[in-house]
Amino acid sequence: MMLINGVATHTLPATDRAVQYGDGVFETIAVFRGEPRAWHRHMRRLFVGCAKLGIPQPDTEQLRAEVSRLYKASGEGQERGVLKIIISRGSDGRGYRPPSSPSPTRILALYPWPTHTSEWYKLGIRLHVCETPLSCNPALAGIKHLNRLENILAASEWQEQGIAEGLMCDMQGKAIEGTMTNIFAVFDNSLHTPDLRHCGVAGTMRARVIEAAVELGVKVSERSINMEELFTANELFVCNSILNIVGVRQLANHPYVAPGEMTRRLAAVTRDRE
Repeated sequence: MMLINGVATHTLPATDRAVQYGDGVFETIAVFRGEPRAWHRHMRRLFVGCAKLGIPQPDTEQLRAEVSRLYKASGEGQERGVLKIIISRGSDGRGYRPPSSPSPTRILALYPWPTHTSEWYKLGIRLHVCETPLSCNPALAGIKHLNRLENILAASEWQEQGIAEGLMCDMQGKAIEGTMTNIFAVFDNSLHTPDLRHCGVAGTMRARVIEAAVELGVKVSERSINMEELFTANELFVCNSILNIVGVRQLANHPYVAPGEMTRRLAAVTRDRE
């Protein structure tokens, strides 16, 4: 089921700026028994994205009520689901220049939980090194805007069934993120993740992992990381709000133990963390 501005429909006007220009932001949220997980974290990032793009912020109580409607419409028997919230600038006339008083469109949809990932947690995953680079733009860095063409191109680079995710770099060849995940590397007993000030999505699970590591007394560094340096890491793992934490067993042709000790510790701590 899908709700567009509170109406059960799958029809969006072709004049909507999400269609015309990818002008909007979105969030992907895990739902357990009708309850969206890490709701406040997702709403904070949604608000940051809206503020950066100059889109009026949505009413969170209205969004929460519509999540409940979606869950009830699913029969309330869905143990787990994936919620997607899209906020676009809405419909307007032709041209890039945004309207001075936009009327945003809100789109909510609830999807089935992915079932193909169970082996990933036991054995880890293989990562492809993507040739498609991420362009650098500090004005858009961190937010989850609707322009995902770079990720689409990167995700289309491999066809091999055994590869679950692709690692993307910036124009200088620095590791940034996966096509749908953030990445962490363990060097000795410290945790390292790419600096996202110039590009990449600041994931809600990424923030949870950093907080959990600090609480465990693990030193965390957000910094520039060369691809070659990743091959010297003791462990690698990726994360997002749906997968939580998944160990990496192979990057290109380089093997790792997965899941490693640090990966297991952080996965256990963040699994039930809000």
